[in-house]
Amino acid sequence: MPPEGTSSAKRTWRRRLLAARRAVPPEQRRAEAERITAVISEVARDRAGTTVAAHVPFGTEPGSLHLVDALREGGCRVLLPVVVEPDGPMRWAEYGGEAMLRPGNLGVLEPSGPLLAPEALSEATAILVPALAVDRAGVRLGRGGGCYDRSLPLAAPSALTAAVVRDAELVDQLPHGPHDALLTSVITPGRGLLHLPR
Repeated sequence: MPPEGTSSAKRTWRRRLLAARRAVPPEQRRAEAERITAVISEVARDRAGTTVAAHVPFGTEPGSLHLVDALREGGCRVLLPVVVEPDGPMRWAEYGGEAMLRPGNLGVLEPSGPLLAPEALSEATAILVPALAVDRAGVRLGRGGGCYDRSLPLAAPSALTAAVVRDAELVDQLPHGPHDALLTSVITPGRGLLHLPR
């Protein structure tokens, strides 16, 4: 458990970031999603023929289902997370198109295909991670469930791990605890793919 000061600081950040996301006009959200998809199309070209783990954005998260389709159309095998046990690492399933998606336990769209073990994440050469914010040291602020913090340690050490966030959500410093997984990179609509110093 992180120290109480860290937990309190994270709650404050989450409230502020979620409020800012709700205030983004729909037309700006659509434009940002298009730019994110363009960046991810480039990632797909660089990683064609490999496995990439991604997520389907929901609510006010940056991006759209097009980012997952861009990976698949770029020749990547795409894994999406499936939350079976909220307190454990995520399972994975291969994405075969929008028709195979269904709402999962947390209300997020998940693939309905055969479940893969948590260790399937180790096959991914890149992992695109949802986040509320990320800082310049790779500290990610999620929604507080811990699913990615429990799953990312199973990734290959060489994998690119990139938070998908809005430009204003790349910040100088975030509160973090000892169990927070650090990311290598960030994708934003305006900056594209940025590698973070480790």
